[in-house]
Amino acid sequence: MYPNLKLQIFKRGERQNHLARQMGISDAILSKIIHGYREPTEAERTLLAARLEADETWLFEKFEGGATPILTTVPTNGKTPAADAVAPDPHVPNVTSRNTNRE
Repeated sequence: MYPNLKLQIFKRGERQNHLARQMGISDAILSKIIHGYREPTEAERTLLAARLEADETWLFEKFEGGATPILTTVPTNGKTPAADAVAPDPHVPNVTSRNTNRE
């Protein structure tokens, strides 16, 4: 996958199908290039870098890694892993506590 390519398309507000059309390729081919299922030709690399106004080397840095699991054990306290992992934000009021002192 080429995450920098995807990021640059997003940052410039480009639509993938419009970019593909401007390059003379199908949007399916551009999608395959972005996601690493098809290697771009030298001409495609040069044209994409020019159209997106980005450094070609940076644009086509590959990301090969997969997702790393966040939690390797199952929690035993009955809470979801996300609830255990996230610290409370001091700027957000605690919605679980209620004021029962009503007049």
